[in-house]
Amino acid sequence: MKAPSFDHFLAIDWSGAKGERHKGIALALAEAQGGPPVLVKPPARGWSRTEVMALLRDELPPRTLVGADLGISLPYQDAGGFFPGWDASPRSAKKLWAMIDAMCADDPHLGVHSFTEHPQAARYFRHGKNREGDRFLLPGAITKEGRFRVAEAAQRAQKCRPVSNFNLVGAAQVGKSSLSGMRMLHQLRGALNVWPMDPVPGRWSRQKGSVLVEIYTGLASRETADLGARTKLLTYADLNAALSVLDCPPVDALGEIDDHSSDALLTAAWMRKVAPETKRWEPRFLTAEIAWTEGWTFGAL
Repeated sequence: MKAPSFDHFLAIDWSGAKGERHKGIALALAEAQGGPPVLVKPPARGWSRTEVMALLRDELPPRTLVGADLGISLPYQDAGGFFPGWDASPRSAKKLWAMIDAMCADDPHLGVHSFTEHPQAARYFRHGKNREGDRFLLPGAITKEGRFRVAEAAQRAQKCRPVSNFNLVGAAQVGKSSLSGMRMLHQLRGALNVWPMDPVPGRWSRQKGSVLVEIYTGLASRETADLGARTKLLTYADLNAALSVLDCPPVDALGEIDDHSSDALLTAAWMRKVAPETKRWEPRFLTAEIAWTEGWTFGAL
């Protein structure tokens, strides 16, 4: 089946940090007709998560592929459930989003403290170096890193180093950003389709519009940049070298760049390059059940 086509490619480097505004949130836009990606100018004190959500709901350019650097679900397939042993465990990603959003209704700024500290939910997460829920590692676990989705196993096969969404501690943790992102996805239901849970406009439906996918910025850099032991592009020279691999014009700037901006800029251009590839929309291990429960990372094969 033919890959869908889009006019705009918006990459979002997301953050689950505490507070209202975050230097760790960056948005970059690439146009289908070409040219270098550009940063979307943030408010004076930086983006808030609710402002990003409002942009996606009300100000998104037509026919945009949105890539959000967050996990759109939790592991399910490895244990037959998100929270095995808890009778309230949902049976789909969308019900998981609804559960988290309901529990955190009083948490401001799409925060998730009420969920991660819930007496039952807390048992499944790693909260600190010496604080780990008794169900963070399930019986038979083969690694102490925590549980992983099928999509994250595919990322590892592409030489990436994903972190478990049940991990809430450390510089590389993605748990809080993913959970806060799930609150956003729930609140966006009906306004923006999410792949692979929903039909992709122009591919599995006749509707033409926008769609959001989970991205892993490390996958874009892995496919474009020779970083050695490094994981981030911290100069415009490095960024432009990676963009050249994508046949993308350079960003007109010199010197240092923060990693959030470089991640967003590179990934916007990368999405533009790889979105026409049918294989990106048809990963070999993605089944209907996995799509409905765990989702997938766009680009992971």
